[in-house]
Amino acid sequence: MMGNKSWIVYTFMVVITWGVWGAFSAWPTTHYGYPDQWIYIIWSLTMLIPCYFSLRGQRFDRSFTAVLYGCLIGFTGAGGQLLLFKTLAMGAPAYLVFPIISISPAITVLMSLVMLKERVNKLGAIGVTLALLSIVTFSISSSDGDKGTGLLWLVYSVIICAAWGVQAFFMKRASNLGVSDSSLFGYMTLTGILLAPVAWLMLADKGASYPAMATVATALIQVLNAVGALCLVMALSRGKATIIAPCTNALAPVLTAVISLIVYQSMPGTWALLGIFLAISGSTLMVYSEEKQNAVKLTEPV
Repeated sequence: MMGNKSWIVYTFMVVITWGVWGAFSAWPTTHYGYPDQWIYIIWSLTMLIPCYFSLRGQRFDRSFTAVLYGCLIGFTGAGGQLLLFKTLAMGAPAYLVFPIISISPAITVLMSLVMLKERVNKLGAIGVTLALLSIVTFSISSSDGDKGTGLLWLVYSVIICAAWGVQAFFMKRASNLGVSDSSLFGYMTLTGILLAPVAWLMLADKGASYPAMATVATALIQVLNAVGALCLVMALSRGKATIIAPCTNALAPVLTAVISLIVYQSMPGTWALLGIFLAISGSTLMVYSEEKQNAVKLTEPV
């Protein structure tokens, strides 16, 4: 245990790993035509790497509570990922799908406030609001273009948003009930792999071959995704979901935008720049408010 500040360390590890992952996640597809279904299968296997290190020397919890929440967390996360692939395969507009999904922290925050009775002070509430607003501005910045036709993709997008918002809540709930980080991530890994055959069945061309470099690049990129998922579990077990969920979802796109600017020479638009400002401001306020609150608790007489 790293003390009261450990949640900050793990939260920013999520931001770093997912920020870098976001900048390069499309590389195998854009350069090698690698299908999303293969990316999912490889991602599910890369989960085994952080899973090994998290479970090493730890007892794997087989209690009913651990199995229940482990499966809920795993299937909402991996199931949402699979449904995302199906949604995009239908020809749904990605520039509208991803903004809808990105609002999932609002669901986590609402459920944590109502069901977990989490509370934030006024400064923290301002920070949460700014972080959620930053996600909205990132959504606007990525929504330029013609709207897609049909409504099924919209239904799927809302389901994915709800699944990922609920997943983060379940992570925090399971932690409150005493389920260890390592066991939760173990179940996440298991459920992800169990759904890999479904991804295989979704492949349009099962006999297609791709360069070895496409598989290697995908594995290296998806390891970042897997490590970030483990860090998210560890962050939520140590801090408030009302703070961590919007913080990670606001700051990760900021890092992705910065890396994209450096690597791809892609300048963010006005809305994206506003989102960056709101994300940094909101996250700073959230962290500061939590540390100030902790300091007050330490100085209070017992």
